[in-house]
Amino acid sequence: MRLLFLTHAFNSLAQRLWIELAGDGHDISIEYDINDAVTREAVALWRPDAVLAPFLKRAIPEDVWRAVPCLVVHPGPPGDRGPAALDHAVQAGRGEWGVTVLEAVAEMDAGPVWAHRAFPIRPAAKSSLYRREVTEAAVAAVRGALARLAAGRGPLMQANRGAEGAKPALAQADRAIDWARAGTASVLARIRAADGRPGVGDVIAGQRVRLHDAHPGRGRGVPGQLIGRTDEAVLRATADGAVWIGHLGVELPEGRRLKLPAVPALRLLGVGLPAEVAPEGAPNRVSTEMAGEVAVIRFPFLNGAMSVARSRALEAAIRAAAAGPARAILLAGGPEFWSNGIDLATIEASDRPAEESWAAIEAIDDVCLAMLEARDRWVVAAMAGNAGAGGVFMALAADRVLARDGVVLSPHYKNMGNLFGSEYWTYLLPRRLGSEGAARLMASRMPLSAAQAEGLGLVDAALPGDPAGFEAAAVAEVQALVTDGRRLQGLLAAKAAWRRADEAHRPLAAYRADELARMRLNFFGFDTSYHVARHDFILSVPKSRTPLHLARHRRTHAAAAV
Repeated sequence: MRLLFLTHAFNSLAQRLWIELAGDGHDISIEYDINDAVTREAVALWRPDAVLAPFLKRAIPEDVWRAVPCLVVHPGPPGDRGPAALDHAVQAGRGEWGVTVLEAVAEMDAGPVWAHRAFPIRPAAKSSLYRREVTEAAVAAVRGALARLAAGRGPLMQANRGAEGAKPALAQADRAIDWARAGTASVLARIRAADGRPGVGDVIAGQRVRLHDAHPGRGRGVPGQLIGRTDEAVLRATADGAVWIGHLGVELPEGRRLKLPAVPALRLLGVGLPAEVAPEGAPNRVSTEMAGEVAVIRFPFLNGAMSVARSRALEAAIRAAAAGPARAILLAGGPEFWSNGIDLATIEASDRPAEESWAAIEAIDDVCLAMLEARDRWVVAAMAGNAGAGGVFMALAADRVLARDGVVLSPHYKNMGNLFGSEYWTYLLPRRLGSEGAARLMASRMPLSAAQAEGLGLVDAALPGDPAGFEAAAVAEVQALVTDGRRLQGLLAAKAAWRRADEAHRPLAAYRADELARMRLNFFGFDTSYHVARHDFILSVPKSRTPLHLARHRRTHAAAAV
């Protein structure tokens, strides 16, 4: 079918649907939902068989849905209507939820139901459920809806009515935490229901903040008080225990609203901090666990963002593992993200963003270098979660790269103000794809599935399973290699030989120097595209147009205008 995606943003769900449906043979173009006139123009230019709305914040114009079937992906079961559907479910502690594909009509979320899928709700943040369970259910439901539409079978139900009914948006008053009475479970539910947007409004030491990234903690104290911290997270007492708060949304004096690690955020606000405590259960920390002779390094950074401090901690863990008894190193990332490269929010918060950008890229380059210099250890990157930009290329510094089926990889930098990129990609990518293949990939701005990445040779294998099952399979594979001493020694000898040959041909330092020379222009040069793109991304500035690499229907029109 010829499909037009109408979406508020090309978010994780829209990307996954685009990958899967294009793979099914559908002909797809994408338009951001900017205003009604733009939507009408997109429909007129593309002439779709159907409009698919994976992520909307406004109603589709009546003349559009009357002219062409418009299928809306709603993150709730049949009968559920209204915004913040998943927020309500998580905050209420529901055990099961779902996704419904319904047809747009005059009344929001009330149209005919074309397909639906249910899923159990894990005790997790809304954003985690959205990227995993909601996305998987949406892919299945959309496929079912399109199959019915193509076959002319009609909807499953003529209207989206049922016991759930219409629910209003959750106001901050509905999300507010009564710290004197709320136990840990209640606090976790409210904060998880608001992650990653809008966060729970709260006050700490007289400063208004938004709470994000909550995890169970250990400790007791006066409910609501900060009773401990790590280098990034704060521990806050509840009525029956404590919770870790990993990130805070804050408003800086110049009016910028940023979501930052909690400790740096409170320092920016001038709030006094409690003493450091044992970090058990704290989020966003690098940890190493031995699985036999395999060092498993986890780095579950929120949104896969790597600040200078996080990169330095990861580099230290890799170098420690390479110097220790482990015969292999498995870099597991986190269940939500492997890495998305440098932390743009921390850079935006800096009063010297160009210098902070430079420090961040140097630090992540050192992570890659630590992997490349572990010459007598077999290094595996196991991407259980999504990865983007420099995070994808960081994985290529490993000897073997695995990706979980269902993850989305965005191996490009151009969408962030035409960044050139570093992470030794000019060395690592041509080794896998050849010079022409590397050039084609870097010219693209579109995401890849794990299977597509395997087909290109960007990753070595795509493995099934949920994040925990995927990691277990990756560990088992590496353990099997370690027990086969002859095979392992052969691989390590071959690795050492090609690294010696490559270093003699052109040193790693030369690749890095050339990449950083280009990055210096991005950070400090006259072209401010990167700084504008970073600012707009972090502050969620509304889109004013759909880029041509997404809006295929506008390419011919744009070329004719030129």
